[in-house]
Amino acid sequence: MNLIKSTGTFGFFTIISRLLGYIRDILIAIFLGTSFIADAFFVAFRIPNTFRRLFAEGTFNAAFVPSYASELEKNKSNANRFANEIFNLLFLGLLFLVIVIEIFMPTFVGLIAPGFSENSNKIEIAIDLTRITFPFLIFVSLSSFFSAILNTHNKFAAASAAPIILNLILICILLVNKYLDDQLVYFLSYGVSIAGFIQLVFLYYFVKKFYLVKIIFNFKIKKNVKIFFKKLLPSVFSSGVTQINILVGTIIASFQSSAVSYLYYADRIYQINLAIAGIAIGVVVLPQLSKYVYSKKKKKIIQIQNKALELSMFLSLPAAIALIIGSEEIISALFGYGSFNQQSVENSAKALFFFSLGLPAFALIKVFSTFFFANHDTKTPFLISLISVVLNILISVIYFKSIGFIIIPIATSISSWFNSLVLFIFLYKRDLFEFNNIFLIRFFKIILSCIIMGAGFYNLINIFQNQLTYDYSFKSFFLILSVLLGLVFYLLVSFLIKAFNYKDLQLKY
Repeated sequence: MNLIKSTGTFGFFTIISRLLGYIRDILIAIFLGTSFIADAFFVAFRIPNTFRRLFAEGTFNAAFVPSYASELEKNKSNANRFANEIFNLLFLGLLFLVIVIEIFMPTFVGLIAPGFSENSNKIEIAIDLTRITFPFLIFVSLSSFFSAILNTHNKFAAASAAPIILNLILICILLVNKYLDDQLVYFLSYGVSIAGFIQLVFLYYFVKKFYLVKIIFNFKIKKNVKIFFKKLLPSVFSSGVTQINILVGTIIASFQSSAVSYLYYADRIYQINLAIAGIAIGVVVLPQLSKYVYSKKKKKIIQIQNKALELSMFLSLPAAIALIIGSEEIISALFGYGSFNQQSVENSAKALFFFSLGLPAFALIKVFSTFFFANHDTKTPFLISLISVVLNILISVIYFKSIGFIIIPIATSISSWFNSLVLFIFLYKRDLFEFNNIFLIRFFKIILSCIIMGAGFYNLINIFQNQLTYDYSFKSFFLILSVLLGLVFYLLVSFLIKAFNYKDLQLKY
């Protein structure tokens, strides 16, 4: 395995998808802004999108890959039978869930966005839109299943490229906005479900080289399948705890006008780094790590773990610093057009600032959870994540009335740092992880590089202060210029002080 190459492949397509996602969100900001219609759409979109992040971005992978890899070690026939049983049970379970939720959608939306009940028009639109988008759950979950099979065979390109389909379809819909008028949000919602189906077909084209779907309604469940489903829910919860916290935040934010929209736009910014620094690394590392755990190669395990952690910190720390320093300028440059006014910029920037404080922790949760999953332990990260979610809810509920929506990103960051710290303590105490000398030296060098980069980026923001104001037409150009200069400066400093060594991180086996 080549960690850089595999992470680069996953990261490349993920970046393309996220960049297209930003174009999509810029267009949404222009046409919908932070209106009550935007709030309704974001709730309808948040629900299936949360499931996409929960299932597609490493969590289903975390439960499936170690089990599937173990079956492959025995023989391919066993692995195919195992995979087929999972597929059939997953399909039936999802179909039942979607039908039930569709029937009771008013109650469901009332639980997800209880604050909307104060506005009858707002909640009615949210119910209609969620009904349209909810079938996406079936498609994205089965797509995650196909992606996990591909990842086990070290094929990362198709799985990471598939989400691009959703963004392309939604962008096309937004570009013909003038012909849709009031129906825009409905067409966007239909686009979500259609994109999910196309994504499923796209992935099956690649996965059929390794696995062929056989619809068999056999309710005699084997022991290894029972074990998998027993691990699935804990792994989804623990690895996707950041997304669960965001969903919890959406529920609480529904009680404040436009707060759902503020959180959505802020969430979109830091997710691109998280996708590479935590999700991509976790997805890429898990198959190889699971194999070495199975064969009990302790030296290789420690080597992979430290390099995964090193790469995660190398990517997440400078991003967090840059987002903290330039939160308002970044929001303004990306979304500050059309219906997205100055107040929307300021409030979304506040949310981004506090989310960014937790960005390294979000990445650490993904990486540390992977170490547990490789050892077939989903219970421990599940319990830790459960406590962190409770902590998040308590902080948010206690202070929401006095502080407002801004407590949600604060609570999310606090609970995430708690989660990552406790995960590390348990890993260390159980002898499932240990630092090597190379990582410790590199980590201090990464910190130094980040400090120097942060000072440089702060000065760039000040130099271009007039060009980054809300009213300036070409502010996005100067933001991109500042980010690129900051990135080049960071990489240069890292190279000079040897905080990063490409050859050392290749990890070829």
